[in-house]
Amino acid sequence: MRQVTFAVGLTVLCWWAVPVHAACPPDSVAAGNACIDTYEASVWRIPPWNSALVEAVQAGTATLSQLTRGGATQLSPSPSCSPGFPRNFPVDGQWTPVPGSSPPSPGVYAVSVPGVPPSTCITWFQANEACSLSHKRLLRNDEWQRAAASTPDPGTDNGTTDCNIASTYAPSDTGSRSKCKSAWGAFDMVGNASEWVSDWADRAVNCTSWTSSAPVQSIPGSDLSCFGGPGGPGDMSLPAALVRGGSYFDGPAAGVFAVDAFVHPSESFYALGFRCAR
Repeated sequence: MRQVTFAVGLTVLCWWAVPVHAACPPDSVAAGNACIDTYEASVWRIPPWNSALVEAVQAGTATLSQLTRGGATQLSPSPSCSPGFPRNFPVDGQWTPVPGSSPPSPGVYAVSVPGVPPSTCITWFQANEACSLSHKRLLRNDEWQRAAASTPDPGTDNGTTDCNIASTYAPSDTGSRSKCKSAWGAFDMVGNASEWVSDWADRAVNCTSWTSSAPVQSIPGSDLSCFGGPGGPGDMSLPAALVRGGSYFDGPAAGVFAVDAFVHPSESFYALGFRCAR
């Protein structure tokens, strides 16, 4: 932000000029002043010799065909959680470099592309690092809420175009549910894989729904709210990282207001993924 001053005769006019957000890369959409990944993250191991592919991922221009042609392997495709994350990319996110990588890297990157299963079975620590290695970051809770605006909440699930909230098997491929799209252009914010956001909170004791607990005139629907400590049995001092949107088996409890503070940052789950932002 910079101060701009113009002199008009003897009158000086000053105001703060707010910079306009630059155009977002092809893998993301503009949601207010942030670039939000269009698709839920898929995590790829990229060989260290393919620096051009790493640079394309970090620039937000990599395509699925470039990844597969470039020797990349998707990690933890749902629901099998296999292949898992490499030993040098452990659950606490404390990665070690792949030999020969320059600059040092674990060779693991988060990518926003359509047509693949979202990568799940990932801890908050790993998701945070995967975004950072791709020159991105996890969304803040407020950014996630904004980017999800106007996604059907949760609507029906016809198995083809609606948000995936009623499958007992697996999330859909990213972007394959054409009606599950926010006003900003982000796919699968509701259902499919639930998504880590950057914020932490006291671990929830129990859950409710917005309709049963909030004033009647505020928010309709059955969106789940698991929020408010202190802690849970046996882990009173551990935090939770917020999880948003609900997953493919949550039914009406999924939605743009669904928030879950039950999951520790070091835990993972076969229906829990993430997306990144710039």
